[in-house]
Amino acid sequence: MNIDHLRLFVRVASTHNISQAGEEQNLSPAVASSYINKLEKSVGTRLVHRTTRHVSLTEDGEAFLPHAEDVLASVEAAQASVGIGNHSPAGTLRLTAPASFGRMHLMPQMKGFMQAYPNLTLDCRFSDSIVDLVEGGFDIAIRNAELKSSSLIARKLAPDNRILCASPDYLAEYGTPQTPQELTDHHCLTLTGLDTWSFSGPAGNQVIKVKSRLRTDNGEAVRDACALGLGITINSTWSAYQHLQQGSLIHILQDYPLVSNTALWAVYPSSRQLAPKVRAFIDYFAAVFTDHPYWDRLSKTP
Repeated sequence: MNIDHLRLFVRVASTHNISQAGEEQNLSPAVASSYINKLEKSVGTRLVHRTTRHVSLTEDGEAFLPHAEDVLASVEAAQASVGIGNHSPAGTLRLTAPASFGRMHLMPQMKGFMQAYPNLTLDCRFSDSIVDLVEGGFDIAIRNAELKSSSLIARKLAPDNRILCASPDYLAEYGTPQTPQELTDHHCLTLTGLDTWSFSGPAGNQVIKVKSRLRTDNGEAVRDACALGLGITINSTWSAYQHLQQGSLIHILQDYPLVSNTALWAVYPSSRQLAPKVRAFIDYFAAVFTDHPYWDRLSKTP
């Protein structure tokens, strides 16, 4: 069984297009098609359905796919373990991450990562939409949420500390709330679907359903609206740290910390062994961010 044939088959499963998958590996459509034919001949069964417009896996192909992925991951791990030719993770690492976090914290660190792993090529998609890793053909995703049980394996990259913020202008006009209950008398700004805020205090947890003056599905937009004095909102410190440094946002209700189990996670499909390129990315960025990331340190006012 040829490793190149397996590698092409795995990409066909993601792209549903033999020509596109072949082009990614510098193969002509004819050669790519012949690779799939040879793989099917070697395993003795049809793995893909072909039509003029679409390619999909057969039932046997679906059953074969996770084993093909594991074989490829094992080959990469074996090569890395013996250090063939000072082996370094190679190939294309396909990554998806939230748009704001990708722009603010992944991209500024990419130069160091790419210098450390010169044989890697990065294909990044920064989007606030939650994409399917397997369907999209991604190796790894960054998620900032409370993880629910799924078919994904996760490793924590950094805490996602969330705080309540307001601008100096807003506080000067409307006053500073002293307890969570007082938020019901204030203008609040919310992310879509997150209008129930939980706080921890001397009397235990308190849950407040706030009245939203402005609602949006974008974290940077709600942060900027808060800095413009439109109301009070929840911000992740990784998003708001520069505004906190500059004084355009103020951390309020510090005696009532928000109750949240969110973190920044690197996730990848559990059907695959941890490929060297994925391990390299996770290890590098976990070391950069740590359990006490720079944005938390920089968000502290003197």
